[in-house]
Amino acid sequence: MKKIIVVTGASSGMGKEFLLQILDKEKNIDEIWAIARREDRLKELKEEYNKIVPLKLDLTKEEDLLKYKEKLEKEKPNIIILGNCAGFGVFDHSENIPTEIKLNMVDLNVKAPMAMIDYSLPYMEKGSKIMNIVSCAGFQPIPYINDYASTKAFLLSYSRALNKELKYKKIHVLAVTPYWTKTEFFDRAIDDDKKKVVINYNAMYEASEVMKLAIKDLYKKRKDVSCYGFKNRFQRFLTKILPHSLVMKVWMRQQKLDGTPSIRK
Repeated sequence: MKKIIVVTGASSGMGKEFLLQILDKEKNIDEIWAIARREDRLKELKEEYNKIVPLKLDLTKEEDLLKYKEKLEKEKPNIIILGNCAGFGVFDHSENIPTEIKLNMVDLNVKAPMAMIDYSLPYMEKGSKIMNIVSCAGFQPIPYINDYASTKAFLLSYSRALNKELKYKKIHVLAVTPYWTKTEFFDRAIDDDKKKVVINYNAMYEASEVMKLAIKDLYKKRKDVSCYGFKNRFQRFLTKILPHSLVMKVWMRQQKLDGTPSIRK
């Protein structure tokens, strides 16, 4: 039975960084199934690393999720690590975001990791690991990043509870909660033709450093959340002890937002 690692969102950002770092750490695996929509980037990865098995799938589509399920049923591999790294967000007033984009966000940020885990679990043995890329946005409600933050709040809660549920199988689940991090995430989250929602970034971290800690934490059985950076950890602490109404008020003031759909004239 071949040992494999599965990574979604593998063509860029956190997913690609995770793939490259875990490939260096887990040298005895047979394959890494790299899942993404952009076939050209997957081919580039395949050309550079012969263990890569590129899978062009759109995880917002049920038929593509079923293709993954069918491939598992056919090959019956041993999945030692599942990295759910695919996701996207949009920064805007909720009334300005089309419903189809909101639902697409739910499909990719919520439904896809749930389906990937459900389909993968029958092929995971004692000692296997699941890593879900969440976000520090999951710790609090965030106006103007409302829809994205809400999906991440779900994924954070789901991941931590699932970690408890899978302890009997000795499968570790880790939620990774990055702060602002330099990735292509912002290319989709921000519309350059509109006024910016976020004008005050307290810190901007490197994806390589975030993922370095995440992989370290993935191998610690007692860890269910990986939180890189002092400002990130401090904000997490504040959201635990302060009323969320106050946290939102501070956020609005920092970003000079007034709650209306028209963002800064």
